[in-house]
Amino acid sequence: MTTVLCFALVACGGKQPTTPGTGSSATVDAGPVKDTRTELEKRLAGACLAAGTKVTQCAVDDAKKEVEAGRMSEKDFKLNTEAKILEKNTEDFVKKCDNPTTSSRQVRVLEVCHKEETACEPFLDCLSHLDDKPVK
Repeated sequence: MTTVLCFALVACGGKQPTTPGTGSSATVDAGPVKDTRTELEKRLAGACLAAGTKVTQCAVDDAKKEVEAGRMSEKDFKLNTEAKILEKNTEDFVKKCDNPTTSSRQVRVLEVCHKEETACEPFLDCLSHLDDKPVK
């Protein structure tokens, strides 16, 4: 097929102008991609990523304490805190967190915990309230 195409181009004097959308490899510039998520879905995605990143950092901090206390070797620490492992940890948290059944109250808990709690222990304690029943 490519041989036929090559001969056709030579016979016609080179490349001919094409219109958008013709041919198997044509691309059409559709402009910028529009984010169709709701505002709540956008907030949830951002809150989950922020919380997941912080949870991962807290895990690293805990592992450092384990090394300092002699309960973990430096070798194990390095293996468990490689960039690809940390990225996967955050990615797994985000996958579990960012789902359509998350309520607006839960999104707010994620946002407030991340903003207000800078230390790991209070932050993780704050996240424990994600599944609390709303007060009526």
